[in-house]
Amino acid sequence: MTDAPFKHEAPFDRDQHLAQADTHSVLNQPTPLADYNVYRSDRALQHWTHHFGAGWAEDRLNDYGTRVGGDLMNAGFQANEVPPVLHTHDRFGHRLDSVEFHPAYHELMRTAVEASVPSLPWRESKVGAHVARAGLEYLHMHADAGSACPLTMTFAAVPAIATTPDIAEQWLPKITAPHYDPRNVPFFDKAGLTIGMAMTEKQGGSDVRANTTRAYPLGQRKPGQPYELIGHKWFCSAPMCDAFLVLAQTENGLSCFLMPRWRDDGNKNAFFIQRLKDKLGNRSNASSEIEFRGAHAWLLGDEGKGVRTIIEMVSMTRFDCLVGSAALMRAATAQALHHTGGRSAFGQPLHDAPLMQNVLADLAIESEAALAMSLRVGRALDHSADDAEKYLARLTTAIGKYWVCKRTPQLTYEAMECIGGVGYVEENVLPRLYREAPVNAIWEGSGNIQCLDVLRALGREPATLEAFFSEVEKAGGHSPTFDRALTQFKQAIGHTDQLEYRARTLVDQMALLFQSSILLRDGDALVADAFVESRLNPNGGFNYGTLEPGVDCRAIVERAKPVL
Repeated sequence: MTDAPFKHEAPFDRDQHLAQADTHSVLNQPTPLADYNVYRSDRALQHWTHHFGAGWAEDRLNDYGTRVGGDLMNAGFQANEVPPVLHTHDRFGHRLDSVEFHPAYHELMRTAVEASVPSLPWRESKVGAHVARAGLEYLHMHADAGSACPLTMTFAAVPAIATTPDIAEQWLPKITAPHYDPRNVPFFDKAGLTIGMAMTEKQGGSDVRANTTRAYPLGQRKPGQPYELIGHKWFCSAPMCDAFLVLAQTENGLSCFLMPRWRDDGNKNAFFIQRLKDKLGNRSNASSEIEFRGAHAWLLGDEGKGVRTIIEMVSMTRFDCLVGSAALMRAATAQALHHTGGRSAFGQPLHDAPLMQNVLADLAIESEAALAMSLRVGRALDHSADDAEKYLARLTTAIGKYWVCKRTPQLTYEAMECIGGVGYVEENVLPRLYREAPVNAIWEGSGNIQCLDVLRALGREPATLEAFFSEVEKAGGHSPTFDRALTQFKQAIGHTDQLEYRARTLVDQMALLFQSSILLRDGDALVADAFVESRLNPNGGFNYGTLEPGVDCRAIVERAKPVL
């Protein structure tokens, strides 16, 4: 028996079959969150900048928000797709130690410097200047976190350099100038300068007193005088900067120096970039290992007082870690809110699904609490002439740096999960935010270092705890849950046994009490109540999306979603 040939019941219609094969219709996908004003889209940012005294900077923040949501957002993608490249030598064998960046990176830096992101409080002595500058940094982080690193160090270096008038007179006008010049030329040929730092050595890590880099005087042993450095640094952040704050050992102990890339005689300084670090995130920025082989540098402050000289810089960089992590939280939350607002699942709009509303509202209150805490610390910096505010800034910088930086990776992941597979691919900003999230918790002292710093402040300056209680007690009577948690904390901090072992537990509680007190007194009532009941109530859940029934999630989501 032979098989009969297959016969079509109807004539083959090629065009009809091709039409049926065209399955690539894009349905049920939201528009990208792009080309928008990041400042105007953020109700919480507008509220807290005004509340903490930076209302006068409204136009600056608005203008920068437009830049960030447009050309700078695009520049951020480009700068991360093409990371910096190290050129150690030219083709003839001459030493270069030059780092080449994508033009988009320079666009990010130039726009930020011209907007006074690294200099505003030093240029304008207005009340609210630190809050306004933090708002600008917060916006910039939406576009790119890597370029925020040299911006932060340039900002934070000012107090350390100011300790030595002869150096300050020559350098600070150019460091605070709203002029960006990326050329690798001597500092005296430039109108604007950027500053990096080189502290960490491989044998010491956070323990900078274990540093082995040596400094030898070329004349007198006093501030502002030249020294010669010999040693190695395991991490030098932003090696393309014009000068670096460096810690090195002298005969009198660990000391602080300003080391330029070029000597004041116009010759290249004797510091050499060994390699660039291949980092998890922060990829638009260069981090390096460097060697000093008789590098010229000037002593800042007194010999043996390096930690004291640099402590204010460290405080400012830790403050920026706090602000920067809060910004990453907001950027991730905004993406999740926007995406779920334009997508349907299981027969209903995704952001209307009760469980998704629970998750989104939880992300929103976490993000706003981080922002409110950051700008409250900024307000304390603005009023540091007041002893209570000075002590509060000293303590809450470490608390916030520990807490908010540690919360950021989990939140960015949860936002990615809200978006799903589209949020996991590199065309979306979420993978970059997720890779970026851990760095602020590690840089400038990890979680344990921050907790020990809190204990150190409480032990050396009892007024810091008094300032903390004075601040948080202002929220007393607003919430029984808050009042109960505050009472329990006072009992816990009163027990001095095993303080170091219990440090994380105590600092966790301080962070939540501080955030809760700000929200209860001055924030949106629905946000405050949801935050307090979920964070301070012992029945609160561990994961995001575990808010108790009765929370008006829809209203919280509406407040937090980007306004386009």
